[in-house]
Amino acid sequence: MFDKILIANRGEIACRVITTARRLGVRTVAVFSDADAGAKHVRLADEAAHIGASDVTESYLKGDRIIEAALKTGAQAIHPGYGFLSENPQFVQAVADAGLTFIGPSADAITAMGLKDAAKALMVTAGVPVVPGYHGADQDAAFLSGEADKIGYPVLIKARAGGGGKGMRLVEDPADFGDALAAAQREGQASFGDPACLIEKYITHPRHIEIQVCGDSHGNVIHLFERDCSLQRRHQKVIEEAPAPDMPDAVRAAMGKAAVEAARAINYVGAGTVEFIVDGSGPLREDGFWFMEMNTRLQVEHPVSEAITGLDFVELQLRVAAGEALPVQQEDLTINGWSMEARVYAEDVPKGFLPATGTLHHLSFPNGTAFERGSVRIDSGVDQGDEISPFYDPMIAKVIVHAPTRAAAASLMASTLKDCRIAGCVTNVEFLTALARHDGFRRGEVDTGLIARDLEALTAREEGDATTEALAAVAALDVVDENVGWAAMAGFRTWGPAAHSVDLMNGGDVQTHRVTLLGANSFDVDGTVLTIAPQPSGWRVTSEGQTFAAHVVRYDNTLAVFRDGRCDVFAVPDPLAQDTAEAGGSDAVTAPMPGVVSQVIAAAGDMVAKGDPLLILEAMKMEHTLRAPRDGTVAEVMCATGDQVSDGIILLQMDPADD
Repeated sequence: MFDKILIANRGEIACRVITTARRLGVRTVAVFSDADAGAKHVRLADEAAHIGASDVTESYLKGDRIIEAALKTGAQAIHPGYGFLSENPQFVQAVADAGLTFIGPSADAITAMGLKDAAKALMVTAGVPVVPGYHGADQDAAFLSGEADKIGYPVLIKARAGGGGKGMRLVEDPADFGDALAAAQREGQASFGDPACLIEKYITHPRHIEIQVCGDSHGNVIHLFERDCSLQRRHQKVIEEAPAPDMPDAVRAAMGKAAVEAARAINYVGAGTVEFIVDGSGPLREDGFWFMEMNTRLQVEHPVSEAITGLDFVELQLRVAAGEALPVQQEDLTINGWSMEARVYAEDVPKGFLPATGTLHHLSFPNGTAFERGSVRIDSGVDQGDEISPFYDPMIAKVIVHAPTRAAAASLMASTLKDCRIAGCVTNVEFLTALARHDGFRRGEVDTGLIARDLEALTAREEGDATTEALAAVAALDVVDENVGWAAMAGFRTWGPAAHSVDLMNGGDVQTHRVTLLGANSFDVDGTVLTIAPQPSGWRVTSEGQTFAAHVVRYDNTLAVFRDGRCDVFAVPDPLAQDTAEAGGSDAVTAPMPGVVSQVIAAAGDMVAKGDPLLILEAMKMEHTLRAPRDGTVAEVMCATGDQVSDGIILLQMDPADD
């Protein structure tokens, strides 16, 4: 086993690797950019090395600096995590040339599977079924459009070097093919330095099922069963589970055999995943799955497979890379219970899952441990007080649950998400909670189109009730103490109960509330009577005959009220602050997040209709199309292609609407 390893990554996966390394007595070296100087993975590691500026191209993608840091610190091996350089064969070869060990497959294996077109050709030779499509080198737009016509719509355009949903477009109408291809090529170039794309038949009721594999240098290759990753949005996974719902033993055996054959075809050593697209229009069939791609690294969702097998996959990676044989054989493996993972992101779901930024003023998850029945496990790369920056993936945490049955796991996931409390930036927790409660999901009726079909219901949000706003008004008084409650307000008054006027904003105008103290723990807020017992874990509230738990967090001039899995945010206006109404009003198109303007579509004087594309903003390596807020004329474009813009800045102004 190694004495010291360097982790060429950041965030959650770097922390995950450190956890296992520490358990095995292996020292760790973290690397960090300017933006990550105080990050959690840096705080956890035994040592840390600065490798460059905040942009990934100047830090986490600088293989030479990472290798130099490994040599200077005496690390014997480099763990790549996932993303960044984890599937870069040139980096893998450079690591070997420097006399270090790469904790992963060989450069040749990565090259064989690195480009989707070449990988599919290899799989055909190995006898693994592949999706019909065009995987050739000709990238002429007219030619590719003709190939799409031959395949038959709908088709999926995929950057051949892509992953994580980047460089991928679903096209249902031939008229949209050209624009979709151009967008996929731009994302492929921006994310992977390769604009080339392939075209595939889109399976209309697809399920995304992948097989975890692991091989060693002694000729052993095993599969560790399947994961169902069908719950996706924008081709990115949202909730994963293992095993897959309604998986017949015969299909599991066939898919496992195909995955092992795929790994053997490239002499695979290390942990990896073979991904299949599966026909979900009916019962799963032995002839109803097709090879999609192989991820030659550890997957984000690997914890669900760890939970059902009881194995630590990072430990397997370390042992195999150190030359040891796999400690288990295929016949030793069995499926124990059911596991699910939900990815908690800083993102604005109602605004199309736009990535968000902000400081995590409050971060609280239910406590849990891994690999126990009915257990909860939280894998996170941030702590309370950390910042979600615009430079990297906005993942906050992975919530992993494990229970004896799928129904129990789904219930545990829903209840766990309900108790996740995050304040300081917008998150997808409420959306995930709704998804975990979704009837179709609970029945196991999952496919990659479920979220899109039911998005309106999954994102529906009722107006906050009077009780929640009343809680915020009481909290705005800011006099509670978990030990003495509201005693500070309970003194004798000659002229009756104490009353206070409280102003709050909740996404609109200022609302004034009258808060009257009725007793030591009782309040009347605009006619709503509350009895509030403060406790270290939150408030115990009784109102209108019902008792429930609530948690209120205050930071700056903001109040976040957590109740039954929902977070309502209120602002306490500063009477000395000037009016900061949004400049430009509804006639302005603003940047929804920090990013780079990758394309300016509209020009001053253009007549546009509501919903027409005006600009394309690239943020976190994804393209976001900004559209016309109404019919009208473009008055001024206030940005240019290549501009780096900040959140909220006006990019385009419309002419005033006619009265």
